[in-house]
Amino acid sequence: MAIQWFPGHMHATRKRLQEALAEVDVVIEVLDARIPAASRNPLLETLRRSRQKPCLKLLNKSDLADPERTERWRAALQQEAGVATLALCAHQPADVRQVIPAAQSLAPHRNHPTKPLRMMIVGIPNVGKSTLLNALLKRKAAKVGDEPAVTKAVQRYHLDGLRTIFDTPGMMWPKIEIEHDGWMLAACHAIGRNAVREEEVALALITTLQEEGYAERIAKRYGLPETLITASHPEAILEAIAERRGCVARGGVIDWERAALVFLQDFRDGRLGRVTLETPESRTLRIARATTGDKSDMIETASRCDEHHDAESETTDKTGSGAPKR
Repeated sequence: MAIQWFPGHMHATRKRLQEALAEVDVVIEVLDARIPAASRNPLLETLRRSRQKPCLKLLNKSDLADPERTERWRAALQQEAGVATLALCAHQPADVRQVIPAAQSLAPHRNHPTKPLRMMIVGIPNVGKSTLLNALLKRKAAKVGDEPAVTKAVQRYHLDGLRTIFDTPGMMWPKIEIEHDGWMLAACHAIGRNAVREEEVALALITTLQEEGYAERIAKRYGLPETLITASHPEAILEAIAERRGCVARGGVIDWERAALVFLQDFRDGRLGRVTLETPESRTLRIARATTGDKSDMIETASRCDEHHDAESETTDKTGSGAPKR
């Protein structure tokens, strides 16, 4: 089943953001460099273009992303009218110092006390918007957390006499059309945990890493044969990871959820190396699959997860060993 996550407060956020757009000159959209296209909110894009606002797209968390692929994505995004890009890590002051000059270049006429540059930071949840804002302001103005939807309201800040910046809550869109995007957004922790099953997300991530040529990263991290990673089904790989990391419950039952959490956290923390889960080319292919309704990979992933649940229930019934609560 496709992942959908659009909490109620995001309806109000959409309205406030639409109103605030009338007051800004440049939109600064923060993307996750590991999923540059999947982390673009089409609703934000529609609102921005309706107001004809130029956009600086920031590929944040670039320290976790494949640098060669990041540059390919920058080149692709800059083909769009009114768009400039930067790759950065919002925790690095040298990277952050590039943001305002880049935004200013998109509205050079807004550079006077009577015409200050007005910017707005937008993006999906948990891509680093608040971290970026705090770095720009050089103080802790916005609450930061490794969870989606920490910021709840639109806030306005004055950088100096020439520049003003709006911070906005992370906003998803009502329906994720490309199913693969939902899985990768969940893998990058942009979607609340209550909307996903971690095991399904981990299996989808393994499949994507195989497809994108990163199988050796999994093998190296967990000391597994690369042939296992390249040739096996994702559940066999997750099972091997579980055994390597001791994610086994009483009676030898694999604790799939715990193994999935270990694997996902390793990915999120960059322990698999610098990884980008899509290229402009693979993005085009996935759009084509979505257009033709080809969801076989995701259906198979969900089916395998259901099989695991059934097997765990059967083991518990027979042994009373207490398979992990799902």
